[in-house]
Amino acid sequence: METQELHRGRLIDHIQLVVRDLAASQAFYTAAFEVLEIPMGGTGDGYFWADELFVSTADSEAAQGQLTGRHHLAFQARDKAMVDAFHKAALAHGGTDNGAPGERPYHPGYYACFVLDPDGNNIEAVFHGEAQRSAPSVKVTF
Repeated sequence: METQELHRGRLIDHIQLVVRDLAASQAFYTAAFEVLEIPMGGTGDGYFWADELFVSTADSEAAQGQLTGRHHLAFQARDKAMVDAFHKAALAHGGTDNGAPGERPYHPGYYACFVLDPDGNNIEAVFHGEAQRSAPSVKVTF
């Protein structure tokens, strides 16, 4: 079955990669994003980011000092209740708690939960607080 229509901007909130050599990763992604015309978003102590990709060391606050599988993937949630429901469903179906639903210090209104999937990947559901979208997603039709 061929896909004739895609929606972007409604499922993935961000992806975090926890890396061993931040300088090497930053050089790699900076060069790759330059070619793709994606600006670097910023850097901090133990991390950098661009668009929806967040790259950090295991020592960064976001990684909580440990490697949690190979990937960190965050799904967008519509509200706090959806974050809570995601956490409950994930735990009931083989997930392991890695951070109960609650406010996080990343920015005001950041409400999230974290679970490890059966392979140890850190999966997050996040609600960024009340906001208004210009559209539910970007529709791409082929």
